[in-house]
Amino acid sequence: MSMNLANVSFMVLSSILVLFMTPGLAFFYGGLVSKRNVVNTMLSVYVMTGVAIMLWIIVGYSLSFEGDFGGVIGNVSHFFMNGVDLNKLTSTKIPTGLYAIFQMMFAIITPALFVGAVVGRIRFKFLLVFLVCWSVLVYYPMVHLVWSANGLLARLGTVDFAGGTVVHINAGITAFVLSVFLGKRIHYGDKPHTHYNLPWVLLGTAILWIGWYGFNAGSALGVSSVAVQATITTTVATATAMVAWMFLDMFIQGKPTLVGVCTGTLCGLVGITPAAGFVTINGAFWIGLAGTCASYFFVNVLKDRIGVDDALDAFGCHGVSGIIGSIATGLFATKTVNTALPENGLFYGGGWHLFGIQLAATLITIAFVAVMVSLIIKGLSFVMAMRVDPKEEELGLDQGEHGEEADYAVELSNDVAQSQSDLSLYADEFKGQMAKLQESTHRIR
Repeated sequence: MSMNLANVSFMVLSSILVLFMTPGLAFFYGGLVSKRNVVNTMLSVYVMTGVAIMLWIIVGYSLSFEGDFGGVIGNVSHFFMNGVDLNKLTSTKIPTGLYAIFQMMFAIITPALFVGAVVGRIRFKFLLVFLVCWSVLVYYPMVHLVWSANGLLARLGTVDFAGGTVVHINAGITAFVLSVFLGKRIHYGDKPHTHYNLPWVLLGTAILWIGWYGFNAGSALGVSSVAVQATITTTVATATAMVAWMFLDMFIQGKPTLVGVCTGTLCGLVGITPAAGFVTINGAFWIGLAGTCASYFFVNVLKDRIGVDDALDAFGCHGVSGIIGSIATGLFATKTVNTALPENGLFYGGGWHLFGIQLAATLITIAFVAVMVSLIIKGLSFVMAMRVDPKEEELGLDQGEHGEEADYAVELSNDVAQSQSDLSLYADEFKGQMAKLQESTHRIR
């Protein structure tokens, strides 16, 4: 059996697109924060790329997909992927090595998502150590539970096309728990937050949307009608969620906002992720609408009442929309879209069974992640500080943690202002010089 070159090309492109999402997320989050924390936020997101790749090669792939311990985790028999036949073909005739690379990209973007909850107050060193512990104790087990054939949730009958439980609920709950342990920012609620760069927010959102096609369509693991369907449903759900958030802002807040439109876009992408290859266009519309409405309600109503400072609404978007999408898959999934689906959802004559499984898997994911993240934070707190001191938080983590700043344009703008002042002061002299230059030009001609 030889590899399918079309599928291989498609999966290489999909892997690149998913990797592209991480710098997109860096721009999205970097544009939303205050100018004192831009460098720290973007670095915290982007550094996940290097660290997560190393972890994945060393133990991640083996713990996720090789062997099985109780349906929860794999083994460490393939340290640095030694002994893994990278040329062995999968069911879609792509090499195992390529499948490992595609999954590696998910291991990068998932921890980057929860960075948005903790910006401006978490120590960078703590975040790095937490990432390592979280990957080994939370992310790799979640991959094994849902996407390994031996996983407990997989054997239960859970369907998760591209990462509703593994990626978004996981990252969202992690963000929420981290926010609880960190506490509120020192000036939380004092004055309206000023975003550093709104064009960056739009740029990051556009990159995420583009990359998400690799994320969702790529999860078909080859060129097929399911990949096409995932592309269509991703597009429809995202557009629906974007427009819904905009109208909610217009009716409730009185005006549409760019941040709101971009946030709604993200909620649509998140909500459709677990269902992308299982639902119709109609299903995608309702999932996008339900996800964005639920997230809007949480971000604008429940968040303040709960009192948790999730700075950039990582849980409000990824957690809430991910939960809605995961449960809704049990309602809208249909074999007419994907014959590999074990049974139809509730709205397509399948009864309550799949819906019950999706609800159980969602609740199990929430409980598992919340408990494990709490244990990791408590354990690390014995050996290192989690939060920066108030003085550094006031200064900003760009200077406090890295000694850098994003807005070098301040000095440049002063130079420009001085130049304009000089032009005004010596205007007559400059006119004379220009006149002589023009005379010389005419003589040459």
